[in-house]
Amino acid sequence: MLLGVCLLSVGLVTACTASPQDGPHPATPPSSAPVPAGTPEPPAGTPGWQLGHPGPEHAIEGFADHTSVLPGQDVHLFVSTTAAGYTVTAYRMGAYRDSDALRVWQSATEPGHRQAAPVVQAPTNTVIAPWQPSLTVPTTGWQPGDYLFRLDGDNGAQQFVPLTVRSPSNAGKIVVVNAVTTWQAYNRWGGYSLYSSPSGAKAQRSRAVSFDRPYQAKDMQGAGDFLFFELPFLRFAEQAGLPLGYATDADLHADPHLADGAAAIVTLGHDEYWSTAMRQNVTAARDRGVNVAFFGGNEIYRHIRFQPSPLGPDRIEVDYKSFAEDPAHLSDPLEATPEWRSPPFPRPESVLLGGFYHCNPVHADLRVAAEDNWLLTGIVHNGQTLPGLVGNEYQRVDLAVPTPRPIDVLFHSPLTCGGRPDFADTSYYTTPSGAAVFAAGTQYWICALGPGCDADHDDRTANQAITAITLRLLRAYAAGPTGRTHPARDNLAALTIPGATPNPAATLPPDNSTTR
Repeated sequence: MLLGVCLLSVGLVTACTASPQDGPHPATPPSSAPVPAGTPEPPAGTPGWQLGHPGPEHAIEGFADHTSVLPGQDVHLFVSTTAAGYTVTAYRMGAYRDSDALRVWQSATEPGHRQAAPVVQAPTNTVIAPWQPSLTVPTTGWQPGDYLFRLDGDNGAQQFVPLTVRSPSNAGKIVVVNAVTTWQAYNRWGGYSLYSSPSGAKAQRSRAVSFDRPYQAKDMQGAGDFLFFELPFLRFAEQAGLPLGYATDADLHADPHLADGAAAIVTLGHDEYWSTAMRQNVTAARDRGVNVAFFGGNEIYRHIRFQPSPLGPDRIEVDYKSFAEDPAHLSDPLEATPEWRSPPFPRPESVLLGGFYHCNPVHADLRVAAEDNWLLTGIVHNGQTLPGLVGNEYQRVDLAVPTPRPIDVLFHSPLTCGGRPDFADTSYYTTPSGAAVFAAGTQYWICALGPGCDADHDDRTANQAITAITLRLLRAYAAGPTGRTHPARDNLAALTIPGATPNPAATLPPDNSTTR
């Protein structure tokens, strides 16, 4: 059951994102997505990587002391299990022949034991697992990419632990960003998340969550939201032979040079929780000519900040979802954590996204609005609908908030959410630096990048169209600042979007996220 309906517009700032575990995820498509012509055949993968027998809750579970590492850096795993012994197998996830995974490492049998119970730290109700390290995993020789450790107990129980092996350099690459801050926000391991508490009372939810704990078994399988909102894109992009770099949003926060020389930054199906540094670093990259793509429907909505834990920096994610409640409102008010758009310092996400988050839950069709745009021409036609691909959350271009111009609306999709008519918009704008910014405006875009998508009932036409559009976008992105060859042509007036006039002046609203 979803957390409920919420309509968002200027002046309405109530938090309302539906928890993915409280509603159905888009299904993870099977590994038979179409391979673009001319792409070399991928290497053989390792079948049987999935969890066949998760077992009872807490039968086996674990976490890593890093969300990401460089190749060659050791990782310490913390494992708790009721099994007498267990093994750990590391899989690199992506595009392989006959599988989504390649086994790269396996441990010997390790002695199993049940580690200490979770500790709930007051006053923020932060859950930590005060465990001892169980084993060290070397990553020497591992390629950059997204990895899953599978824990296999001799009692038959299984669970995943995610890890990103980040690229040492992203020069010339499309940087794929894993949204670990959003995974952690929804993680209920130990009874608390940024949304819920054991009692069900939202007032008792966490105000800070820790990476020093496993991801929950139910719905996440220990892997956060990677399997649902990210693996379909990863499979598609690697099959296409695109030049990819790999990072997490915690890396985006920590490293202002992460995107130096990059062709593009790409965020995936659900990237809701952003720190000031994340936002600042992506904006600065855009203004240097780095293309950006947002393939979700609810990005840059929550404002977070990081704190260290005993295991290292940036292991605690803070979000009070209230200016007045956050102690930082007295000491560092711009780092207090209401939503980005909320008073007293509203900094709406639209200045970077182009779109503005509006409502959930919804399930509607994408409707084509700009067949002459370079991304769509020859693939779809005006008025054509792609079934079921708007949802569960969506954005639209809303000129009541600061919005870059010129901006193209590619899909302008009518819907009803919360009993009110509205539109979801897929948008594309370009900047003086030459960078292009694409925003899908729907969480279900990722799902359509392969067959087997529940959102569109595995509609072949929808799958082919979204695959072709995404491939065209990313190939152009890989070639450099795409706005220089494909500038946006504003079509808001033609679509009668409120407040739009023909031939608007070029505008790039300032990002005031760091103004002091």
